Amino acid sequence: MPLLVAVVTLAAFLPTLQNQFVNWDDDKNFLDNPHYRGLAGTHLRWMWTTFHIGHYAPLTWMTLGLDYLLWGMNPLGYHLTSLLLHAANAVVFYVLARRILTLARPGLADRGHALAASAGFAALVFAIHPLRVESVAWVTERRDVLSGLFYLPTILVYLRACAREAPGRRSYWLSVTLFGCALLSKSMAVSLPVVLLILDVYPLQRLGGPIGWWGQRARRVYADKIPFVLLAAAASALAFRAQTLLHSLVSLDQLSVPGRLEVSVYGLSFYLWKMILPLRLSNLYPRPPTLDPWAMPFLLSCGVVLAITALALACRRRLPGLLAAWAAYVVVLMPVLGIVQIGPQIAADRYTYLAGLGGALLAGAGLGACWRTVASSTTGTPTAVGLAGTATAIVLALGVLTWDQAQVWHDSERLWTHALAIDPSSAVVQNNLGYALDLQGKLAEATEHYRQALHIDHNFAHAHTSLGQALLAQGKPTEAIEHFQQALRIQPENAEAHNNWGVVLGQQGKPAEAAEHFQQALRIKPDYADARANLARVVTLQGKGR
Repeated sequence: MPLLVAVVTLAAFLPTLQNQFVNWDDDKNFLDNPHYRGLAGTHLRWMWTTFHIGHYAPLTWMTLGLDYLLWGMNPLGYHLTSLLLHAANAVVFYVLARRILTLARPGLADRGHALAASAGFAALVFAIHPLRVESVAWVTERRDVLSGLFYLPTILVYLRACAREAPGRRSYWLSVTLFGCALLSKSMAVSLPVVLLILDVYPLQRLGGPIGWWGQRARRVYADKIPFVLLAAAASALAFRAQTLLHSLVSLDQLSVPGRLEVSVYGLSFYLWKMILPLRLSNLYPRPPTLDPWAMPFLLSCGVVLAITALALACRRRLPGLLAAWAAYVVVLMPVLGIVQIGPQIAADRYTYLAGLGGALLAGAGLGACWRTVASSTTGTPTAVGLAGTATAIVLALGVLTWDQAQVWHDSERLWTHALAIDPSSAVVQNNLGYALDLQGKLAEATEHYRQALHIDHNFAHAHTSLGQALLAQGKPTEAIEHFQQALRIQPENAEAHNNWGVVLGQQGKPAEAAEHFQQALRIKPDYADARANLARVVTLQGKGR
């Protein structure tokens, strides 16, 4: 079964091996970033000290540095590594699912085939669900698959330590170490201490019930979480520092506290819906510029979340796994639900990489329960065949959808054309599609998309910069300068606008003014290679002029 899980996972994601880098942070992370290219001392120093693009993920950078040593800038190798890591996660999750299902439903352990089928189904529902595509097919999100490779074994080793199937303290400290590695791969793993507490309640039954919540044994369980909590607190502080340096945190003026609660409730409902019906997936679900708490999507989301919470609480004795899975789902998503809002999105497929584990386990447990019912029925064989056929059909359907979604990420133009079809009212999508066309020399088409972006949001500084660049390339420097000026009025710390304005001034024979803009660009972005080269050029011209 583990081999089958790995093979099916690899097969479903095969199209990713033909994909390119995309202009959705891949350019900033890899194409324009020389610092990660290798594992020499200077590279490692950068990896362990950088908050590049708002993240602290040194272990992830190390895997990417190794990719560069093996593959150079060939995207095939980067995609292959991400796919192999994801396939490994699928196998580890199969082992973990077997253990949790055995603890939760001891009767399954007596039926080896039923347990294997249930765990295998859970692993495949997780591994080849279309929501996983963003994490696997997007090289920038290597963070997800690598953190998962440490996150899942952390839980597995922790369960072994609690079951005392191995030397308890050794397994315990190994789980703490693995958790630290997960955090060094992606900070979203910070939720794990609470997830372990949920597992302590069910299925481990080390908290609550006859043991209670505050007795001596319960206090020992809480004390075991101290190292995990300390690591999570340190990772949270680093993540917050990284985002403040990037200036990507959305202020309360832009998104109020009630608005953040609306976004959070909407996210919980949105991800559930996409798990059940994974259609119209996109790499960007833009947050509306204004939020109406009485709008139907938010009212429905609130109703769904309240209904599921009430159902899980009402069935907590008869179906404790439902409450545990729902609680874990909410806890894992908590850092990205919008309470601390980062970026323009209201949701993102990649956030479900770990949050989808509980739902997959419920799917496996459901299959196991049906199998047990079938085994005790008088029409066992025909019903078992139907049950197996249904499970196979679900896996095939997920695999086909994943195959198709993986091809969406083939290149930048295809990615943003797909996103535009999902939501044509997004200024970010219009701008990024324009940039993808711009890189191919399709300036007229690119210009039209830039103008559409500004029609949607006239205060979109990046679109002003992009449009100015396109106009400059088309020999319209006066109009280009107007857009660079507008970009700097909206966003004074826009290094690209300063650099491009300097280029125009240089072309107009004003090297001193051009130099000022290049210097401003370098002040904002010290490693801006184009600005540094342009500054050197105008300084040389000034020297010759004297």
